[in-house]
Amino acid sequence: MTIAQRLADLGITLPPVAVPAAAYVPFVHAGKLVFLSGHIAKRDGKAWVGQLGRDTDTATGQQAARAVAIDLLGTLAAACDGDLERVRRVVKLVSLVNSAPDYTEHHLVTNGASNLIGEVFGAERGAHARAAYGVAQLPMGACVEIELIAELA
Repeated sequence: MTIAQRLADLGITLPPVAVPAAAYVPFVHAGKLVFLSGHIAKRDGKAWVGQLGRDTDTATGQQAARAVAIDLLGTLAAACDGDLERVRRVVKLVSLVNSAPDYTEHHLVTNGASNLIGEVFGAERGAHARAAYGVAQLPMGACVEIELIAELA
């Protein structure tokens, strides 16, 4: 099954690349690697605001991380000239979770993105290294920000 078919089966339409909110570019190619800048969680086109462990629960954080993964896939598609089949492997995700000081489920929140990446790319190409950090705050009060590194064919 192609990646386009998997996305269709999941009911996912990839968004266009978001315009950067500051002084950076959405992605950079370095050899066969492509580095995607951090994407914040958005809901209805605005920052998905919240702090895990204070006013947002883990299940909602997972939904937000999944939404970030969809946005990342849109940017990754642009970095691949529209052809996600060029992705040889998703190498790494780095997830920042806006969280209260005593919140400890950052890894579970990040599963919302990791699981979707695995569904889209399959077990071999979608399995990735990962880091999930709790942070005191994120741009615009977003609950999650994730960056991605992939290897292209």
